[in-house]
Amino acid sequence: MKPQTAVILSGCFNFLGVFFGGLAVAYAIVNLIPTELLLHIQSKQGMVMVFSLFASAIIWNLGTWYFGIPASSSHTLIGSILGVGIGNSLITGDSIANGVNWNKAIEVFTSLLVSPIFGAGLAGLLLFALLKIRPLSNIHKSPFQRQQIEGRKHPPFWARFMLIVSSMGMSFTHGSNDGQKGVGMVMLVLIALAPAQFVVNLDAEPIQIEHTKIAVVQLKEMYQRNQAIIDAKYPAGGNHTCEVNKVVAESAALLSAIGDARTLQQLPEASRSATRTQLICLADAAKKIGKVPGISEVDQKQLKGMQKDLATITEYAPTWVIIAVALAIGMGTMVGWKRVVHTIGEKIGKQDMTYAQGMAAQIMSAASIGLASLIGAPVSTTQILSSAVAGTMLVNRAGIHFSTVKTIALTWILTLPASLCLALGMYYCGIKLVS
Repeated sequence: MKPQTAVILSGCFNFLGVFFGGLAVAYAIVNLIPTELLLHIQSKQGMVMVFSLFASAIIWNLGTWYFGIPASSSHTLIGSILGVGIGNSLITGDSIANGVNWNKAIEVFTSLLVSPIFGAGLAGLLLFALLKIRPLSNIHKSPFQRQQIEGRKHPPFWARFMLIVSSMGMSFTHGSNDGQKGVGMVMLVLIALAPAQFVVNLDAEPIQIEHTKIAVVQLKEMYQRNQAIIDAKYPAGGNHTCEVNKVVAESAALLSAIGDARTLQQLPEASRSATRTQLICLADAAKKIGKVPGISEVDQKQLKGMQKDLATITEYAPTWVIIAVALAIGMGTMVGWKRVVHTIGEKIGKQDMTYAQGMAAQIMSAASIGLASLIGAPVSTTQILSSAVAGTMLVNRAGIHFSTVKTIALTWILTLPASLCLALGMYYCGIKLVS
């Protein structure tokens, strides 16, 4: 394809990826933020938090883009969230262990660490299989070699078809994973600026509201059945908004507030924030109860279902938000593609990429990112693709520009601490200014 056509199609498929990608990754990122900060996002403290997250992420992402270095937006966001959490702990005097959702952070770190290795290995294996099955095929020529030897500009038909399909798949899965992170951040802003309209899903279906009420009743009953062992694990006390021993009181208050409402638009504006707080606290309690020794496996499975039903009303995004983020990532692809494309396509390997290498790298990158989006794991799409290209270069014995790989790896290592320090500094200074 001509570059202009390819870039436009890539932007369109990025748009579609965001639009149809769901919200699992969006709230996997949002839920890294400590519960206490999520509950007070409408306050000045919450506004400073949102500004710090956005500013630190944008500064680092723009800097790496300017120098054409493939950087991870997931790493950047996670580092920013950790910085805000640690900054909040320093200000409040709370333990850093409680300042960040470390269990969720470890899950995300694991996916970020494993996914590039996974992508590189799979791409290398696929190229190895193609070399064994069709060693003399034209798919193992680079565009320059094919033009010099056969005088043809385009790759063989099936190779060209698979290159186009896999690149569109890569664009789609990129949008489905990276775009969701943007959706999550936009929702934080909307909740902070207009809580009455966005703290809960006012367009929730009656069946969703009913499932939420059932989950509240089930959680209350489960707590009462296991109260002795739960209270032993989570005794009363502390100054946190969410306490496990408040399940009964919060359940009663929430059921009373919702009542027989068929839509959440019937809730008074003044009580919507309280409803969101109760739902988040109950979901947090369900998660904690599931970790209590002595809770049966059957109850643990039920608790996971309750968490999902309790989060339905708060973990959502209006269609217009998804479309806006989809347009942003699509336009960003069309406008800012050249620097990073040049690095991935030409600076990783010492030789031109063959058609087979392109197919292997794109197919396995798209598959890896698509699987991650399906299970709600935030991954670095750029790092997966860069690693996949490097994997095919090694299998093809094409040689690697270690200076480029070193720069990418160094950026991969530095992104987390750099964005963490940026967000921590901005948040700490911001809170001091507004307090």
